[in-house]
Amino acid sequence: MRTRPLKVALLGCGVVGSEVARIMTTHADDLTARIGAPVELAGVAVRRPSKVRQGIDPALVTTDATALLKRGDIDVAIEVIGGIEPARTLITTAFEHGISVVSANKALLAQDGAALHAAAEQAGLDLYYEAAVAGAIPLVRPLRESLAGDKINRVMGIVNGTTNFILDKMDATGAGYQEALDEATALGYAEADPTADVEGYDAAAKAAILAGIAFHTRVRLDDVYREGMTEVSAADFASAKRMGCTIKLLAILERAADGESVTARVHPAMIPLSHPLASVREAYNAVFVEAEAAGRLMFYGPGAGGSPTASAVLGDLVAVCRNKLAEATGPGESAYTQLPVSPMGDVVTRYHISLDVADKPGVLAQVATCFAEHGVSIDTVRQQGKDGEASLVVVTHRAPDAALSGTVEALRKLDTVRGVASIMRVEGE
Repeated sequence: MRTRPLKVALLGCGVVGSEVARIMTTHADDLTARIGAPVELAGVAVRRPSKVRQGIDPALVTTDATALLKRGDIDVAIEVIGGIEPARTLITTAFEHGISVVSANKALLAQDGAALHAAAEQAGLDLYYEAAVAGAIPLVRPLRESLAGDKINRVMGIVNGTTNFILDKMDATGAGYQEALDEATALGYAEADPTADVEGYDAAAKAAILAGIAFHTRVRLDDVYREGMTEVSAADFASAKRMGCTIKLLAILERAADGESVTARVHPAMIPLSHPLASVREAYNAVFVEAEAAGRLMFYGPGAGGSPTASAVLGDLVAVCRNKLAEATGPGESAYTQLPVSPMGDVVTRYHISLDVADKPGVLAQVATCFAEHGVSIDTVRQQGKDGEASLVVVTHRAPDAALSGTVEALRKLDTVRGVASIMRVEGE
């Protein structure tokens, strides 16, 4: 066993970073045995050096992350700062100085993953990022390594714990969106500004990363269709229950039937209660993978939080350190297929549309005609009326998103349609 320690620079020491430091200290002997050499926390770059950090030697703390990386003895950098800058500059600086990188930065990887992979490959170094998607759940490595010999056709999952907590509370209690969000905030599941979660930005970044790995093609954040869940209502859940469904915010990544393109999207959707994802409760994450040879696989567990995310970071650290000792690198970017990402309009799925209409003869016929004229076949219709007003709920067969959009636009022009109360996709069938 090598006695000279591998030295680690920790960039960021918030909730995740402090937990990484704690585990490195308390599990030092185990990490040494697993890696084949000691690992030493050689420096911690922070913004506020005066803050007391339990268990971290103040002598290790610095505000100059660049100088820490350039000092010449660092083997691995762990980046848990988040955001685009200065994280991007610090990661490229690490590569320039012979330092492999472990990152939890989903936003940066979704935006600039190709450039970072290229920089790592040019330097002959590792870039690992298991913690960037779904916290403690082993997902990136199984897709990148365990299923590397298979063909993945679809990935569908819940990859944001905050939104799943909110939707689960709405489903279980009948609460409205704001009420459920307030509870999530009070319990610490939602940030003071929950926009990144509830509007789907967080899930979209993770979707871009997963799509790139699953389909061996470059998928950027801008390629992912994104729709938030702030308009989901208690009435939507009531409709879902009547269909034997619940509602989840899903990341859905698919390979086209002809294999010539892929799609990546994040949006709320109704899924049958019989689907495995329907039973994912509270702030948990789960991802359903459909592969040609392996069949259907499901990965489930806590998707966020200091300890779960730190677990994924430490797993990557062990792998990268082993590679350092072997003078080798792990798998890098695999983008050989270069498949185009199709627009949302090409996606084919089912829809649940709720309309407010006039309660008079001929309305249903007018609505059905709109669907027929745009090539959207109706599966079921439910109508309720009282005092001259009515609600009409239409569930379609599978149709392209563009066709449905055209249908809705035409419906809005009918004088008998007072408004479109909600539109939701139906998945998992």
